[in-house]
Amino acid sequence: MEAFLRAYEHATGMPAPTESFAFGLDAETADELAALVLAGRKRATTSLLAEYEAEDEPQPSAGDRAVVCDGAGEPVCVIETTRVDVCRFEDVDAEFAWVEGEGDRSLGHWREVHRDALGATCDALGMAFTPELAVVCERFEVVWAPPPAPEQLP
Repeated sequence: MEAFLRAYEHATGMPAPTESFAFGLDAETADELAALVLAGRKRATTSLLAEYEAEDEPQPSAGDRAVVCDGAGEPVCVIETTRVDVCRFEDVDAEFAWVEGEGDRSLGHWREVHRDALGATCDALGMAFTPELAVVCERFEVVWAPPPAPEQLP
C-alpha cells in the first residue's frame, strides 16, 4: 500500500487518501467489482445509512477520495466521490442501478443483489431489512490508477 500511495502522490501532487476499502462482502466479489471500476463500468455504490450511524462515521460526501482494493487487499485505484444521495431502498431508480454497473445493470438485478448484501449488514446490526430503509447512493469517478506493470501489457 505504501508504494501505491507514494506513486499516487508523485503522479498527482495530491496527498494520499487515508481511507481504503474493497467493494462487496467477499474476496471474489471484491475482485469482480474492482475490475468493473477499473473498466469504467461501475461508477456508483450503495450502503446502508444505519451502518454509518451505528459506527458513528460520517457519510461520504462529494470530494472524498479513497483507495479501492481488490479481494486480496491490494490497492487498484483511487476514486473521488462526485455525488451522494440518501433515499429509501425502494426509491432507487433504474438509472442509478445502471451507473452502479453490476450484473445486467437492471433495477431488478440491483434490488436482488442489494437486498442480500444490505440484508447481511442489517443482520450484523441486529435490525430487519425493509424496503423503506434509507440507503446512501454514492457516485464516484476513478481519478488515478497506476500504469499496468510491463508483464500486463499486450
